[in-house]
Amino acid sequence: LTRWIGEGTRVRLAASDTHQADSLRQILREHLLEATPVDTLWGPERLGVVVGECSTGFAVPALGLVLLTEEELFGARRRTLRRPRYERGAALTAFTDLALGDLVVHEDHGIGRYLGLRTMPVGDREADFLLLEYAESGLLYLPVERLDLISKYLGADASAARLDRLGGAAWQRVKESVRASLREMAEGLLKLYAERAVVPGRKFSPDTPWQREFEAAFRFEETPDQLRAIEEVKVDMEAERPMDRLVAGDVGYGKTEVALRAVFKAVADGAQAAILVPTTVLAQQHRSTFSDRFGPFPARVELLSRFRSPREQKAIVEGLRQGTVDVVIGTHRLLSKDVAFKRLGLLVVDEEHRFGVAAKERIKQLRASVDVLSLTATPIPRTLYMSLSGVRDLSVIETAPLERLPVETHICRFSREVVREALERELQRGGQVFFVHNRIQSLPSMARFIQKLAPDARVVMAHGQMKERELEAVMVRFMTGQADVLVSTAIVESGLDIPASNTIVINRADRFGLAQLYQLRGRVGRERQQAYAYLLVPADGRVDEQAERRLRVLQELTELGSGFKLALRDLEIRGAGNLLGPAQHGHVAAVGFDLYTKLLEEAVRNLRGQTTEGPVDPVVSVDVEAYLPEAYVPEVNQRLALYRRLTDARSPAELADFQSELADRFGPPPAAVEHLLEVVAIRIGARPLGIEKLEARDGRAVIKFAPSTPLSPDRLVRLIERSRGRLRMSREFALEARLPAGEWRATRDALRELLDQLTRLVA
Repeated sequence: LTRWIGEGTRVRLAASDTHQADSLRQILREHLLEATPVDTLWGPERLGVVVGECSTGFAVPALGLVLLTEEELFGARRRTLRRPRYERGAALTAFTDLALGDLVVHEDHGIGRYLGLRTMPVGDREADFLLLEYAESGLLYLPVERLDLISKYLGADASAARLDRLGGAAWQRVKESVRASLREMAEGLLKLYAERAVVPGRKFSPDTPWQREFEAAFRFEETPDQLRAIEEVKVDMEAERPMDRLVAGDVGYGKTEVALRAVFKAVADGAQAAILVPTTVLAQQHRSTFSDRFGPFPARVELLSRFRSPREQKAIVEGLRQGTVDVVIGTHRLLSKDVAFKRLGLLVVDEEHRFGVAAKERIKQLRASVDVLSLTATPIPRTLYMSLSGVRDLSVIETAPLERLPVETHICRFSREVVREALERELQRGGQVFFVHNRIQSLPSMARFIQKLAPDARVVMAHGQMKERELEAVMVRFMTGQADVLVSTAIVESGLDIPASNTIVINRADRFGLAQLYQLRGRVGRERQQAYAYLLVPADGRVDEQAERRLRVLQELTELGSGFKLALRDLEIRGAGNLLGPAQHGHVAAVGFDLYTKLLEEAVRNLRGQTTEGPVDPVVSVDVEAYLPEAYVPEVNQRLALYRRLTDARSPAELADFQSELADRFGPPPAAVEHLLEVVAIRIGARPLGIEKLEARDGRAVIKFAPSTPLSPDRLVRLIERSRGRLRMSREFALEARLPAGEWRATRDALRELLDQLTRLVA
């Protein structure tokens, strides 16, 4: 650049977006070159940065002009694609899939069975109720405005859960024992957190110019969640205390990039970094990714696993002791007694829950002194994540990478035709195929069968009992595109990223667990092509009921980020177990997942000395027909989901959006629906005032306040004095008001005015 500028040539550098342009100018500044942002290739500026897309650079000596692209500056191709407005996996409202006969958990009455939605007369008006059945034929009619008290039961196997008895003491006892156990667990976590806060760790330096160059070479555009996770990791590394952060994200959502940047930051500051992975195959994959990205920088990346000969292993261990190896990637071999580091600063642990007890103990010892970054693809549900904030550092990546397509999933009976079609479709478009067959004894005959079906394909075979060198050679051939079909056991389950493989066939899929199937399916569909997963069951179609249910769930959950939904079916429980320890599993089963997270949040807040009184949810009882008639919203589950959203509405703006969506979807609302929206608006107005109950009928309103109400007592007394007998305190925390008798509109307006007056009294 300096030479061209010295010769009087105009140099233009193309950046794909303004963020990149700013980074580029910063990097140039660090090399003592000042670049000007420009809009055109022409102009007097000698060195300019222009925002725009260009596939390759060019030079026009006659015009004294040179243009360079990011690829020519940084090597790797960076992809930028417009991000659609739809960002996040849809939040799960557990009601949308509530079927008749499903179990639900009521906070006060325990586990009951949902028997449907009933419209019933109350006095001279109609209202909707959920009918719940309890033990000994107990029935509970729950008004839809109290939907916040119940949640769908997500715990152990629902068929094993017992119904509670209405009014019985057993449910309260169960709740108390879970509460006590959670308090103990939160105490342990908080103690660990507090101990780590006072232990001096290594304080890493702020980002270097090299760090910016390293990050600019990332081939994709980062998702907002990814950027936030990266930022959180860097803040932790630059703090005094040792980092202990868990990054959770769905399969293929870019957790490796978060780890790469953290490792580079550690190495750039003179520390060593170790990446611990559960399988040799994944170690091999990481090694090629890390070597590729670290290539342009003076850092030595090594792999320590059974793929290396004893002599190579010895040399690497010596290099770690002397400090000549900067980054080491390995399996539990890294935790052996003979491995010592000269200046270990960062440990990255991938899928920690897949390591054995001894390995976990060793990781725990390391945690005390070095920065630890854990990665997991077991999705951690947002509710759990929120309730743990403050006792565990968590970053959740929920946004799918751009233009990623969901994997098309088929459940088929095993047949030559199905397998042949799957192979041909992929091989014809130049892709690669994973064929998973989880029996080592019959793997060679299966490989021969595949070879017969696709005679021109290059078929290779891999399993965990092969000799190290042999397995490594096979995996390298497949990764580098020298083989078309990989017939293997489930060793390909975790973390492999082979962009050209876009079809996976899983034989005897009924024998795999849901999490395993989900991970296996995550091996394909990592680029912008449509990917396919074939789940094969025996040719006679005989599959036990539970296996069939697992396969159906996987087929339904094809949308991106569905791991977070899958979590709610099977992994939510497992995710809780991995994060909080196996002892908690039983408690999730006892009270259901939603209530469990509420109690956990309460325990954490208690221990941190915060008030545990949640916001008061007002109950509004008025003499008007306010519900969603069946004629307006015919589908029961839709009505339930809409009621749930109304219960959760927190602001007038949210309610206005809901109202326009309702009109769009179902047409102009009838009177009962308009009344319902008006009642919800009153409830939204009453919530910040700490009103527990508002009852209005026959020209009289009674308002009961919670002791935590923010109203100023003195101002309330003055308001009552000025009201000329219209307002009076009937007892402590209860206010009575005279309203115009007659039609609902007058009552509604008087209530709104009263709430406005009370809002002005907030201290």
